[in-house]
Amino acid sequence: MKLWRFNGGLPALAEHKNESIHLAIETAPLPKQLIYPLSQHIGAAATASVNVGDRVLGGQKIAQANGVISAPVHTASSGTVVSIAEHPIPHPSGLPAPCIIIETDELDEHLAPSPIEDFRQSPISELINIVREAGIVGLGGAAFPTATKLDVQNKSSNIQTLILNGAECEPYISCDDRLLRERAEKVIEGIDILLYILGAQQAILAIEDNSPETFKAIQKATAEYANPLISTVKIPTIYPTGGEKQLIKTLTGKEVPAGHIPADIGIVSLNVGTVYAIQQAIVEGLPLTTRIITITGDGVKKPHNLEAKIGTPIKDLIDCCNGYTSVAERLIMGGPMMGFALPTDEIPIVKASNCILAASSQEVATEKDPMPCIRCGQCASACPASLLPQQLYWLSRSDQFQKAEKLNLFDCIECGCCDIVCPSHIPLVQHFRYAKSAIKSQRLEKQSSDKARDRFEAREARLAQEKAERAERSRKKKEALKNKEKPTLATPKAPLPSDNVEN
Repeated sequence: MKLWRFNGGLPALAEHKNESIHLAIETAPLPKQLIYPLSQHIGAAATASVNVGDRVLGGQKIAQANGVISAPVHTASSGTVVSIAEHPIPHPSGLPAPCIIIETDELDEHLAPSPIEDFRQSPISELINIVREAGIVGLGGAAFPTATKLDVQNKSSNIQTLILNGAECEPYISCDDRLLRERAEKVIEGIDILLYILGAQQAILAIEDNSPETFKAIQKATAEYANPLISTVKIPTIYPTGGEKQLIKTLTGKEVPAGHIPADIGIVSLNVGTVYAIQQAIVEGLPLTTRIITITGDGVKKPHNLEAKIGTPIKDLIDCCNGYTSVAERLIMGGPMMGFALPTDEIPIVKASNCILAASSQEVATEKDPMPCIRCGQCASACPASLLPQQLYWLSRSDQFQKAEKLNLFDCIECGCCDIVCPSHIPLVQHFRYAKSAIKSQRLEKQSSDKARDRFEAREARLAQEKAERAERSRKKKEALKNKEKPTLATPKAPLPSDNVEN
């Protein structure tokens, strides 16, 4: 299969995957407390459907989706709802958000699953609804509601290619690699389900060429499943080849235009962890309540991949890996390139949590004093999205947000390649995040002001209409009174016949 090369990227990043990848996935123990943020996905936060004091069972829905771009939340074990309140969540802002907190009862009781015996006998709309009700979102980090992504078949019948992203290009993270090694058959079955839902003509599972054992496991499972539409491809290990647009370019040579989605060019791309969750929801009848997560770094004694219940506090997972080492310096959710620091290990893992990096000072970039830009252009050469980081930096720094947006600021995937190569140590990605946040804030303010203006104009129109109606009623009333008070001329009395008789 012919492969293409996307622009930029970093081919020589230290991988640091051997620390965790050599051990089989273990199941993390049941924690004493499960914490569920109502917002674990892109879109509107879910709405709690339980109350404090309620007893819940594993697999039970505890929060309803709020709109099309939203996802429900399910509890991973039985217990009692003890609080629905603000709690620290994994977010770059470090701010708390509404969460449902459950004290587990150690019984670990679950609702009975509702599997589909033969997915080919079910309507596509029913399968998509199962994915929606299972609360599945993109598990590669984007956390976009998967059912919405699959629903493109209702809008377009032109999906030719399904791409499965098994390229873990970020250093340290190995959860998808272990998943593919140990549960390849279930992933392939999930791909078959997706081919049926989307009506795609081919499915391509991409794996980086630094994972030969994983590639063999997938090839074996693909051969045994014997679906000729499914193929497995080795791709070069270049960061960030796991980015959606970069992977599409690598496999197809096509580029997703700015402001568009892959479905617009006939492609749907999904992370392999998401595919596994879809297989579990449809074939096993299980909602998304667990995920595989990498716990790694010099700051943890036994780096490992764990299958953990979503909502488990990070400290419980660290304890499961024999605790911290003496060099633990910083706790990061995600990898060292695109992850973000956490203020405490009391924070729970969520659906999008693929890695917890307990890093030493040697593993994470310490704060460096930035120097003036020397206009070397290395950032533009390294940018995998073919942007102009230097120009975006100047525009973001001077709050010229509209100009930055016109230069496709929102195509930036915040991979950090420009930061790594910048000889002046300028934190470019921080400036881009600042500009994006400012633009989004301005949009929200505009939407709010537009709604306020619309309400004001509607009120003025209503008051004017009411005034006109009152004036019309007053006019009619006055006219009626005028007509009532107007004297009526007496009608001449007709003479009696006797009046005309002469005496």
